[in-house]
Amino acid sequence: MTLGALPEPVTAPGALDASEDVACSHCGLPVPPARVEDHARVQFCCDGCRTVYAVIHGAGLERYYKHRAALDVDEPRPAATSERSYAELDDDKFRELYVRDAGDGLLSVELALSNLHCPACVWLVEKLGKLSPGVVEATVDLAQASVRVVWDPSVGKLSEVAQALDSLGYPPHPRQRAAALEARRREDRALLSRMAVAGAVAGNVMLIAFALYGGADSDPQWVGVFRWVSLVVATPAVFWSGSVFFKGGLAALRTRTPHMDLPVSLGILAGYLWGAVNTVLNRGDIYFDSVTAVVFLLLVGRWLQRREQHRAKSATELLLSLTPSTARLVEDDGIREVPAHAIPMGALLEIRAGEHLPADGIVETGSSSIDASLLTGESVPVDVEPGMRVHAGCINVSSRITVRAEQTGEATRLGKLVQSIEAAAARRAPIQLLADRVAGRFVMSVLALSALTFVGWAFVDPTRAVENAIALLVVTCPCALGLATPLAVSAAVGRAARAGLLIKGGDALERLAHPALVIFDKTGTLTAGRLELSAWHGDESVKPWVSAVEARSAHPIARALVAALPEPPATLKVEALLQVPGGGVHAQVDGHELVVGSLAHVRETAMVPEELEAHAQAAAGAGRTPVLVAVNGVARAVAVFADPIRPDAAEALAEMSRMGHRLAIESGDHPLVVARVAAELGVPFVSVRGGVSPEEKLRAVESADGPVVMVGDGVNDAAALAAAGVGVAVQGGAEASLAAADVYANRPGVRPVLELLGGARRTFGVIRRNMLLSLAYNLVCASLAVAGVISPLIAAILMPLSSLSVVTSSYRAKTFRSPP
Repeated sequence: MTLGALPEPVTAPGALDASEDVACSHCGLPVPPARVEDHARVQFCCDGCRTVYAVIHGAGLERYYKHRAALDVDEPRPAATSERSYAELDDDKFRELYVRDAGDGLLSVELALSNLHCPACVWLVEKLGKLSPGVVEATVDLAQASVRVVWDPSVGKLSEVAQALDSLGYPPHPRQRAAALEARRREDRALLSRMAVAGAVAGNVMLIAFALYGGADSDPQWVGVFRWVSLVVATPAVFWSGSVFFKGGLAALRTRTPHMDLPVSLGILAGYLWGAVNTVLNRGDIYFDSVTAVVFLLLVGRWLQRREQHRAKSATELLLSLTPSTARLVEDDGIREVPAHAIPMGALLEIRAGEHLPADGIVETGSSSIDASLLTGESVPVDVEPGMRVHAGCINVSSRITVRAEQTGEATRLGKLVQSIEAAAARRAPIQLLADRVAGRFVMSVLALSALTFVGWAFVDPTRAVENAIALLVVTCPCALGLATPLAVSAAVGRAARAGLLIKGGDALERLAHPALVIFDKTGTLTAGRLELSAWHGDESVKPWVSAVEARSAHPIARALVAALPEPPATLKVEALLQVPGGGVHAQVDGHELVVGSLAHVRETAMVPEELEAHAQAAAGAGRTPVLVAVNGVARAVAVFADPIRPDAAEALAEMSRMGHRLAIESGDHPLVVARVAAELGVPFVSVRGGVSPEEKLRAVESADGPVVMVGDGVNDAAALAAAGVGVAVQGGAEASLAAADVYANRPGVRPVLELLGGARRTFGVIRRNMLLSLAYNLVCASLAVAGVISPLIAAILMPLSSLSVVTSSYRAKTFRSPP
């Protein structure tokens, strides 16, 4: 495969040189000064961008840059290429798991792509055939960050297709659960085929019916022909397209569980058989137009429902797609790539910078930073070294490490988290169970009323008895009643996910819709979970000295000081650095003795003036952390630190209180600190407690009166989150808290919790509205059918309209609003 040559650097008037700000010719990010090529026309921030730029130009795909410029992409990002061989994609086992037959000797595969983020990327990937001649079709799904590739195996290998994608800066890996996705696709195609046949049949039978209604019945010979043609044409629609309803009806009879497919099946079958009898005997009316229309419209409604159910499941599938499908095994004779599902327990894995971890394990060699935001929501990478545990799905940020595998696939923490989400999502809300009971009784009532309608009309007008009974069965289909709750819940869950709220089940939504006791953890929930410099009392001139010394420490207070203080001059000389655990740091700065530490520690080595002592005592009394700075045996300044309250906390909590929720704080932090935070928030709390252990948090949840919503982020909150009526884990939380919670907010702050409570209340209102709409519709239409006002054809038109009204009501409702 020819990737194309990089254009040679060219000297040109106005060319950039190293003294100017230079943007990367591929991604647009700044080029580090060390990488600037003097007087070159093209410049690159990294080797990945250089490679991708060469590939794009070599394949004649320069229009990509015009598309990207037209879109005004806000987040330029460097290209990522791994230069892997992808040889494992040609393995027979891999083909069995992920590759499917596309017909005519072609094969297809679903690949998840890294770095796919805008329509310009979609345009570029769909031109894949220009780089890999074997590719027949490449169809991108931007929302799922995936591409479906159809290729000719006689022309090229799948590994070559993957290399081409990699060279474009979109390293691929197969989408997880490929078998389930393919099964879903087959079911969708089957339903579409049934719907297409039913629609074609309904259209043709309608044309024949128009001929009969328009005067063809004046010629008895043509009447018979049209009747028989209608019967023949309608048969496949009834018994093939409509078989899905017959299967549901039979299942309802076998299990003695009334189901909405039962009256529908009876209505379709009764209309078809009565029309067939009239056709054979050449008498009365035929109902094939109504019956085929009913089948088609019911299938349309089922298709719409299925589409929304698929959309609601996408969040967990996206989580799993972030784990790589392959791993790099370190063996005695070298490194070998294997499918991730084939990683042996205890195997040594090589993880290079920029790669996702394929398994849970222990770091064996190397030190790096790990982006664990997938599991924790924490955006700051965590430093890891030998002996530390790392997890699948996380990203190795900085340098190569080796990891001893302990868990793979669904046994990893990510896999278990996804399983917990799916298991919780299967729980049915109490209002859904109520709707199911109502729908079951409604089906039995409809069947009884239909029989009474037939008997009653048999005495009045026998020719209309069957027609009115069929109209009643069709028009009172309890589809809308059955869909009222699940559609509202699935629509709300989908909107919540787009708003950054991952809700694991409809039962959680229902419990959130009512006033409750909302218990908050403090650190990381109401506050930012990090120390910041809030005040400085004393000599300003020592700030550069403090900054120079603390830059050599990884302590949280040291990091806070470095972030807040000005950068020290490069000429400052720091020597004899000594860190005292629990006390502070000592150093020689330009020949002066500097001590930075707690009040008690500084008192032992320096004289503390009364004014600074007072500032330190006042800060400690207010729940803040004072740090003293002494120079040559005399305290010169006091730095005061606090965990800042989140900016949206006070307003969001006040709104929750107005909504009728009671508020409480249960925190493991010092009681003085917790009291200070509660006072600064300025909202009424029914309880504020500090120094609370995890066991005490659990008891507080279990002993509370009424429903409880627990909001937390730490491992010490996990038990309380699991015990609460609804547990809400906030961004930055530990993985244990995410697994225990019913809701995960992947946006920082308290406002997402307020949006969750408000959205749940609006969702419950939509459910009530849907149920009222469906009940009102069925009451009115049943009365009209019993009275003989509507025919089966009109009933067929009205029936799906009720379902569509519920669909519209559910998906047009603004239950959760995406953040700006």
